[in-house]
Amino acid sequence: MNDFFYMHDIVKQYQMGSELHTVLKHIHLEVEKGEFLSILGPSGSGKSTMMNIIGCLDVPTSGEYMLCGRAIREQDPKQLAKIRSREIGFVFQSFQLLPRLDAQKNVELPLIYAGVSPKERAKRAKVVLDHVGLEEKLHHYPNQLSGGQQQRVAIARALVTQPTLLLADEPTGALDQSTGKQVLALFNELNKEGHTIIMITHDLSIARKASRMVHLLDGELTEGSVASA
Repeated sequence: MNDFFYMHDIVKQYQMGSELHTVLKHIHLEVEKGEFLSILGPSGSGKSTMMNIIGCLDVPTSGEYMLCGRAIREQDPKQLAKIRSREIGFVFQSFQLLPRLDAQKNVELPLIYAGVSPKERAKRAKVVLDHVGLEEKLHHYPNQLSGGQQQRVAIARALVTQPTLLLADEPTGALDQSTGKQVLALFNELNKEGHTIIMITHDLSIARKASRMVHLLDGELTEGSVASA
């Protein structure tokens, strides 16, 4: 069994009135450390539910999800929060930057929650912002940055805790095509450096930028064709 990331027979159900609605149906998925995987699916396919389970924001109804040697269904809310903060870096479509904080302070936020000292927070935030090409934008606020720059800040924030897994939900959805290509190029660079990335998207052309692609349709997961950069 893959001790890094392993899903076996994952089912997720919700009670809707008198009916039991099955969103994910017997999902099987393994991800190797250092892999760049895309999960492709249309609206209503179960992508958001899949993302929430991968990101330890929710737990499956049944089945086994192992992440870094931990059985996720067995974790209580406090333990799940600790796993999210230590093991997973999130990148969202809408950036989710705080408008009253500059780029450096936005990147420092996860480190504040982790109890890192102010001096160390500033040092690490500057390092990752430099890494994503924003060394000259440390003290710019979100409304002073382009969409692509805001997403780079969001990526830096996801990386600053040195997570095991980078989880990206429609990371180019709010960007124009040219800027989206730049962000995807950054993901490829990060992957070449050894970062494990799972990207969730509805766009086939975006999904193909990963090294492997799987399809999610009506809650069922199947292997896709080999992705091309």
